[in-house]
Amino acid sequence: MRRTRREFLAASIGALAGASVAADAATRRAPNAGDWSSLRHSLRGTLVRPGDAGYAQAKLVYDLRFEGASPQAVAYCASPSDVQRVLDFCARHQIEPIPRCGGHSYAGYSTGSGVIVDVGPMNGVSIDSGIATVGAGTRLADLYAALAARGVLVPGGSCPTVGISGLALGGGNGVVSRNYGLTADRLQSLQIVTADASVLEPDASNHSDLYWASRGGGGRNFGVATSFRFRTSPVPPLALFTIDYPWAAAGDLVGAWMEWVRHAPDALWANLQLLSAGSSGLLAKTTGVWCGSVSSLSGVLHQLTSAVGTPPTSTFSAPSSYLNTMLVEAGCAEITLAQCHIEAPGTAGTLPRSTYTAKSAYFSSPPPAGVITDALEVAQHDLPGLGVALAFDAFGGAINRVAPAGTAFVHRDAIAQLQMIVTFSGAAQYAAVHSWLGHAAAAIVPHSNGQAYQNYIDPTLTDWRSAYYGPNLARLKAVRRRYDPDHLFNFAQAIP
Repeated sequence: MRRTRREFLAASIGALAGASVAADAATRRAPNAGDWSSLRHSLRGTLVRPGDAGYAQAKLVYDLRFEGASPQAVAYCASPSDVQRVLDFCARHQIEPIPRCGGHSYAGYSTGSGVIVDVGPMNGVSIDSGIATVGAGTRLADLYAALAARGVLVPGGSCPTVGISGLALGGGNGVVSRNYGLTADRLQSLQIVTADASVLEPDASNHSDLYWASRGGGGRNFGVATSFRFRTSPVPPLALFTIDYPWAAAGDLVGAWMEWVRHAPDALWANLQLLSAGSSGLLAKTTGVWCGSVSSLSGVLHQLTSAVGTPPTSTFSAPSSYLNTMLVEAGCAEITLAQCHIEAPGTAGTLPRSTYTAKSAYFSSPPPAGVITDALEVAQHDLPGLGVALAFDAFGGAINRVAPAGTAFVHRDAIAQLQMIVTFSGAAQYAAVHSWLGHAAAAIVPHSNGQAYQNYIDPTLTDWRSAYYGPNLARLKAVRRRYDPDHLFNFAQAIP
């Protein structure tokens, strides 16, 4: 149900109670200590400011490249009304609100010099009549555990510490997406606080334009999401597989894998990893998930190994539960669910933050194998000891049966999505990393379909509007004008 900003303010307490709906330019000023104190005491959640004991930890995001950012505050919002209060505060004092869930923005757009609106405390999951209601602060590892306990699934990504908000709003390719669609395709409705501090619940019938835009339009464009409702599916029998190849076969593997996933049954999801792993040398492998039995998988894998020609160095396949599948894909199979979170004081999380940079591309036909393998050969010499990967995720199936204009996610004709990613240890290496990534993209991207994934957001991409959104951009602009006419939510690659 829509609650207008005026209605909210009329019901608010403390200093916010008398605030005007349209803050007059003459009254807009930098907040003083009393303003911050009033905001702090109006929230159910916690406001952390510079000088507070927890500030250094609270301001961190996943990528350590951005640890130098100094937000004016981090507001841990425990309810939609907390988000309303923070957005109104930001609008009245002309401060940039910065929505944050998992904090994984590749360009650091989940931090900055404004006020971070952290939805982490809103992390509950409930399931009723085939619909999962998921708090916007839920991390993927916790979502999958809750779903598995009820024997249902929602397609989603493999990084366990990513928040559901960024994943769903940007699209969300996952390890069962060829069979069940993107995370965004399963979104029935959401609750979102817009720039005027209204709480809206867009779905196919109400605020349908915002509902459409929230399925692939990307986070931090239209408001702060506070919860989502996803259509679930019963968990089928699942199997995991891994096939390793000698590096000499990598070129043949690329071409054979692309044709294999292009024609594969929907039940198959796979990725192809070409890795420069420092002292371990160059590695080529494909891993994936099969919705079915191991016996029914064997013939599908044989189609690939026959097409590659060179025998694999190892082949593995085994049945798996849904939760185990997601933990394996997340790299958490050997630790507890509690440990499968970012390490932080007072928590059981053991997963470290990282430093990385990446580019992405989509392919509607196989790229030249020599271009792909040459890029990694160069990395082996130019970036010794660093983790460099070209990782292809299979598309097609249920993903591509949605029309490009059916949701804001336009990438519906691809057979594969590529992420070119480099992990490194410090700022001293960034120039070399950036240079290699640029050269790799210059060699590879011209053979793609010209698109890029908005959830792998890339601040160096010049034609990002077209690459992320294609012909959907004009409609997204119209939605942006309607719900955020004054550009309260703004960043370098915000929908204009």
